[in-house]
Amino acid sequence: MNERRKEHPGWFDVSTLKEPYRLEGKKTMGYELAEQLEWQLPDVIVYPTGGGTGLIGMWKAFDEMEQLGWISSKRPKMVSVQSTGCAPIVRAFKEGRPDSQFWEGAETIASGLRVPKAFADHLILDAVYKSNGSAVAVSDKETVAEVYEIASSEGLFICPEGAAAFASLRHLLSEGRVGESDQVIVFNTAAGSKYPDVVRGM
Repeated sequence: MNERRKEHPGWFDVSTLKEPYRLEGKKTMGYELAEQLEWQLPDVIVYPTGGGTGLIGMWKAFDEMEQLGWISSKRPKMVSVQSTGCAPIVRAFKEGRPDSQFWEGAETIASGLRVPKAFADHLILDAVYKSNGSAVAVSDKETVAEVYEIASSEGLFICPEGAAAFASLRHLLSEGRVGESDQVIVFNTAAGSKYPDVVRGM
């Protein structure tokens, strides 16, 4: 029904990356990050990736800032984090593909990561490849454990998507894709209070 409505006059599709405004909003994360770090970008950015707008937006912002002369050509390694129950970007990265294939039977407690095929998957992968970054998938069990770990140690109730990003650091460090001396920025994209039933049920 919604697919048919967007064909009518006065309606348009506002889903991820099918309109320009969300990307322009998301790219402000890149500007704020650079400003807060005094115009020196970190070594690594770890971002939970469903539709990928945030990762793509930051990559766009870095290019714009370089053209403005605000930063150098140095770029952080961009790391895309997904769930093992829905990891089309991770699979494409491991296969060296420029785009992803639809992930059948997508299932994860992190609803923001439950995207079987991102509309702009090629842009996500392009940023990962060009930055010499990587893509990592973590299990729901790891994700929930990280929610509780961060809540107990830091007093922060973060969302499963953000917890997945933090959990991925264990893999990145053990595999040598992130060094212990690297400056790493990990993004949490929502509050855990959005997921009380999900977290309580695990």
